[in-house]
Amino acid sequence: MRSVILFLCMAGFMPVLGASEGDDALRQRLKERVLERQQERADAGGRSGTGGSIAGAGDYTFNMKHGGLERMYRVHVPRSYVPGKPVPLVFALHGGGGNMDYQATDEYYGLISKSEREGFVAVFPNGYSRLRSGKFATWNAGNCCGGARDANADDVGFIREVVADVTRRVSVERSRIYATGMSNGGLMSYRLACEMSDVFSAIAPVAGTDNTRACSPGRPVSVLHIHAKNDTHVLFDGGAGPGARDKSKVTDFTSVPATVAKWVGLNGCNPTPRRILDKPGVYCEVYAPCRDKAEVQLCVTESGGHSWPGGHKPRGDEAPSQAISANDVMWEFFTRH
Repeated sequence: MRSVILFLCMAGFMPVLGASEGDDALRQRLKERVLERQQERADAGGRSGTGGSIAGAGDYTFNMKHGGLERMYRVHVPRSYVPGKPVPLVFALHGGGGNMDYQATDEYYGLISKSEREGFVAVFPNGYSRLRSGKFATWNAGNCCGGARDANADDVGFIREVVADVTRRVSVERSRIYATGMSNGGLMSYRLACEMSDVFSAIAPVAGTDNTRACSPGRPVSVLHIHAKNDTHVLFDGGAGPGARDKSKVTDFTSVPATVAKWVGLNGCNPTPRRILDKPGVYCEVYAPCRDKAEVQLCVTESGGHSWPGGHKPRGDEAPSQAISANDVMWEFFTRH
């Protein structure tokens, strides 16, 4: 505890003394305040704020006010980017209880490396959080999840504002804006397809089904759904599994088959799937043709649980399936749309 207090003093805080050294709650709060102060300092730096443009490659953090709340997002611009030359945009939405920094961790998701290889700009928005640090964030995807749902956070409006902000900073190919997401982030990508079909051409949810309360897209949005057959959080056949822990924070999840059938109908697709990949540990099926050259594709891994295929987990639960790379499959899908 003394080391935490010393660090706080060095960071510019004068903590209140008198708590016991075993006071874990105080220790956690002090650490949280350090994170908040670090974020404030980062916000004051040259790569944060709401004005100006992105001059070149690198990682940037921006902040904005939306709905009376402080919101933030990260951007990764690949080395191949040339100002004035439009590039695709991929929004990557973190899972429930996560944050933009976790989703942008290349060791876990590999999206930064994929951005560098393929030349797209990657955007990592931060969900709704009661903490100034933005940690433990969730997305209001309709019937799920957590604080964002309970506060009825305007996450669709926030994402729309982020799109506008990013397109002011970098040259974006407007017809090639996509969204992906893990778990609660995958759920949120479905809501974006429902309510922002004027912006997003295709989505690629991972381990998150469609749990929107209403869905009337103005045009077809291509969907690639990736899910493990043995997911213990968002069950393949519907419901919240034992991995969901506090079920009051989630919902009785829509099944994968029901989600796919819904979007086959919305996009006016051929209802009979065609198997395009079938190898040990994974299969993929496509529903096409659809209206306006859209398509719906489903990839199912036999193992991996609630995870990002081809990625890595730092701890706990089953290791992600390596039978496919979610990044490779989704980018191949995105390039067709």
